[in-house]
Amino acid sequence: MKNTFVAISSAGPNRDLSRGTREQPFWDEHAEFIDRLVAEGSILMGGPLVDEGGSLLIFNAEDEDEVRKKLKNDPRLERGILKQDSIKRWQIFIDARK
Repeated sequence: MKNTFVAISSAGPNRDLSRGTREQPFWDEHAEFIDRLVAEGSILMGGPLVDEGGSLLIFNAEDEDEVRKKLKNDPRLERGILKQDSIKRWQIFIDARK
């Protein structure tokens, strides 16, 4: 059974806070990686935390380990542009999109 998870990352040690998200190194590789996870149905929503240099991703996964495995090869995590802070199971009560 799939659950919903929130994966929050922050700016890693190699993040240049004077530059925007798309101006960081490895943007193309990161975008391609994330697009694959979206296409397979693992990521439902996501985007940058603009003022902090991190990101928030909403995942569809069986457990936290599955989310960690999916994110393991993210080029920006591997190279310290982002740092994975937390992965939490999330029960949605309110969703105005429906």
